[in-house]
Amino acid sequence: MKQSFKAHPWHGIPIGDQAPALVTAFIEIVPTDTVKYEIDKATGYLKIDRPQQFSNIIPALYGFIPQTYCGDNIAKFASEQAGFTVEKGDGDPIDICVLTEREITHGNIMLQAIPIGGFRMIDKGEADDKIIAVLKGDAMYGQYRELSDMPEAVLKRLQHYFLTYKNLPGEKSMTQIANVYGREEAQEVIRMSMEDYAILYA
Repeated sequence: MKQSFKAHPWHGIPIGDQAPALVTAFIEIVPTDTVKYEIDKATGYLKIDRPQQFSNIIPALYGFIPQTYCGDNIAKFASEQAGFTVEKGDGDPIDICVLTEREITHGNIMLQAIPIGGFRMIDKGEADDKIIAVLKGDAMYGQYRELSDMPEAVLKRLQHYFLTYKNLPGEKSMTQIANVYGREEAQEVIRMSMEDYAILYA
């Protein structure tokens, strides 16, 4: 009898035939989580990365795009767009935030997301792009197709989270957002991350 196995969320879940305009996202954490979960690269299971130290709450569903990799192409593109040298990518799949009006109560799920922009985040000198997307078919956020269409308060909330979520009292922040970009550039980042993945795992 044929035995089935759980697909590894990073390697075994297809990104989708319409990528980069429409992508599969694997969600690790949701706004109600009080600890940060992330995929264990070896097993594909969720693990606890760390308890949330302070009261900053992720303001969207957060996870990654399967079969992407933040490597040399992403680092080169980040250097070109930011205007300073970014030595390398962070070595993880591309992160994605997915906005929805619905309360999703837990992670470890897949969904279809429409990228509308992103933040070019530099974390300790490494490229760590955050793609911003909307849940396909969402009644409130599904109408947006460009990051510039979003309410400013939503963007500020996302930016604040990523600039502070690793901070400890008395320590200087090691993260910065070098650029905020729209849908077209977000799709290019995803394409390059797919190329980086193909180079590494082909």
